[in-house]
Amino acid sequence: MWRSSGIQKAASNIEKHGVRFSDAATVLEDGMAMTVLDDESDPSEQRLVLLEADASGSILVVVYTWRGNDIRLISARRAEPREREEYEKQ
Repeated sequence: MWRSSGIQKAASNIEKHGVRFSDAATVLEDGMAMTVLDDESDPSEQRLVLLEADASGSILVVVYTWRGNDIRLISARRAEPREREEYEKQ
């Protein structure tokens, strides 16, 4: 199960990146998504970065962490050109 970091964080993500957390959560369900450890994150909270296409075909970059058995969404945005290239090579 996923959850956002809160209503304000979800609204801020839409304002900054134009991506709803509910849309980003759909790519979390794909077992073929490209996922890497965010080595720039705080060591006390392991963050993961996922690249995957959503239902409309947009490639999203989703940052998340695990909180117990739940996935906590941190941010979601459309991939930049170099990230799309990396994803398409996969």
